[in-house]
Amino acid sequence: MTPETLNSFFSICIGFALAGALVNGYQALSQRPAGFGLLQEGVAPKAFAAVPFLVFAAPFIIMRNTLRGARLESRRMEFVMMATIIAGFWSMMSGTFFLMTLRAAGVLA
Repeated sequence: MTPETLNSFFSICIGFALAGALVNGYQALSQRPAGFGLLQEGVAPKAFAAVPFLVFAAPFIIMRNTLRGARLESRRMEFVMMATIIAGFWSMMSGTFFLMTLRAAGVLA
């Protein structure tokens, strides 16, 4: 396994872990699951604050909604596969950004 492949895999794992931690923390504080409906609260500070939260929490929300839809609505496997690819790529990008931020702050070498 090349170092670039290992780095990408690590970024995907960090991205999904960060997304899961954010969504579960939100649910513990607000007693309701996080979703993209947070953006539909009109032009308010809550909606603007939801954007950075959703940028990092989106992979978990996408996978949760996809797996729930596959089970309850019996969605086609192609849609489940496409959503998994999108969530994985999104997770890799957010994980890469998070790792770059930690390196810039001097936390990681």
